Amino acid sequence: MRIPKCPLTKTFRRSSLPKPVILMKPYCKSERAFTDSFILTSHSSFYFIHSFIPFIQIRGRMITASSPHNSQCTVDLGAQYITCTSHHAKKHQSFYDELLAHGVLKPLTSPIEGMVMKDGECNFVAPQGVSSIIKHYLKESGADICFRQCVTQINLRNDKWEVSKETGSPEQFDIVVLTMPVPQILQLQGDITNLISERQRQQLESVSYSSRYALGLFYEAGTKIDVPWAGQYITSNPCIRFISIDNKKRNIESSEIGPSLVVHTTVPFGVTHLEHSTEDVQELIFQQLEDILPGLPPPIATKCQKWRHSQVTNAATNYPGQMTLHLKPFLVCGGDGFTQSNFDGCITSALCVLEALKNHI
Repeated sequence: MRIPKCPLTKTFRRSSLPKPVILMKPYCKSERAFTDSFILTSHSSFYFIHSFIPFIQIRGRMITASSPHNSQCTVDLGAQYITCTSHHAKKHQSFYDELLAHGVLKPLTSPIEGMVMKDGECNFVAPQGVSSIIKHYLKESGADICFRQCVTQINLRNDKWEVSKETGSPEQFDIVVLTMPVPQILQLQGDITNLISERQRQQLESVSYSSRYALGLFYEAGTKIDVPWAGQYITSNPCIRFISIDNKKRNIESSEIGPSLVVHTTVPFGVTHLEHSTEDVQELIFQQLEDILPGLPPPIATKCQKWRHSQVTNAATNYPGQMTLHLKPFLVCGGDGFTQSNFDGCITSALCVLEALKNHI
């Protein structure tokens, strides 16, 4: 179910207007892709909403990586499952209903040891990988997705936004929605630096993130990982916080496709080793994993992911959901830096940005 479109939608619908364009550049949580893609889904008739999301592909904290030996062998390197509270189950019911109806989400039924459940909470997994959530909304949006576009400057030119990238000529847009990690917003050059008020800058500078690593392991078909759980929280290891047999967690085990395993490190380990090479970090994780799961078969492939901006630890509390930097032309910031780092936080920010856009138009 989509949110009802703004009453002004038909006024702006013209076949001559371009489709929305999403420019993507490296290193971001794809929760921001969800925020932008949902905005575009809800306003697909406006055809001039343009967003800039920093990552190379459908990835980020909702990344699903594939084995180089078998694309059907996948592992979620970021978000492992979606937790819905009783409050958000009602508030965001239409979103959950849609994803469940399309088979994008299913209830989590596999055992996760050490999981702390609160009253009224329920958990969901994405059978095709958590990135399928992003793909679903981007498909619904009808937007043209431009990968490998690293935005460096935003300037005002003739009542439009001129956006410069690392390569290629600058382009002009009517509306810009920024959903990259807040530190990357502050790194942008051009007129945007003068548009941020002192109060807004203080709020943006107060936003902080945790950092961690994730290590995905891919195995040959027929490999057995003999543990009674699909996921386990670790409390007694300085390096490893969470382990998941990913295909078992998503309930997609198959004799024809090898299992996959993901390891998430603790935040202190991530912070300490943030500037180390991924090769060195991967070796350290392997050493600790051997202590927890002795005799684990050797993988045929690995993927080590550094999350510099993993989860928001301190959001911009004075700007819940969004921060409008300029009205004419419109420039707005959104994402989990203005809410919280989970699925419902993304929805909340998307709705806030959507409301700001409707009020502007």
